[in-house]
Amino acid sequence: MVAPKAPVAAAKVAAPAASDDDTLGDDDDDSLVAAATDKLAGHVDGHAREALLAFAMKLRDIRYHRGGRAPSTGFDCSGFVRYVFSHSIGLDLPTNSASQFLAGLKVKRNEMKTGDLVFFRTRGKAISHVGIYIDNGQFIHSPSAGKTVRVDNLNEAYWSKHFAGAKRPEGIAKI
Repeated sequence: MVAPKAPVAAAKVAAPAASDDDTLGDDDDDSLVAAATDKLAGHVDGHAREALLAFAMKLRDIRYHRGGRAPSTGFDCSGFVRYVFSHSIGLDLPTNSASQFLAGLKVKRNEMKTGDLVFFRTRGKAISHVGIYIDNGQFIHSPSAGKTVRVDNLNEAYWSKHFAGAKRPEGIAKI
């Protein structure tokens, strides 16, 4: 069972590795984290899903890095998901996609909500990839080497073929 962390004070999000297109401004990061944690303070109020998604979208274009867990180093899929949940709504998730799959509550595809996790079997029968569901079949994730955090569609041939199911982290199950 995964329990929400206590709301955190506005934490500074590490900046991505130096690039020509710096998508994360320091002031934007601080205010985004503060807004997300304020919305979660006390009890989850229904805006946590929107805060989680807004935070995830700010991380688009950060490069994939196997084992990566922060914007400064890049993300792998589970590192991205874990970072978003931790820094936006203060919820600690397991460290890899297979354990994230085991920890969530099963959700039917037609009942998925923003913030649910979508899982894939990209290498055989084991769960090997995870993303965060947005809406209308779209999800955000850190796909693979040479790529960056981006939005894709579950109906694309590749993702549709490898889709394994959706889970709702227990910490957001009631919203």
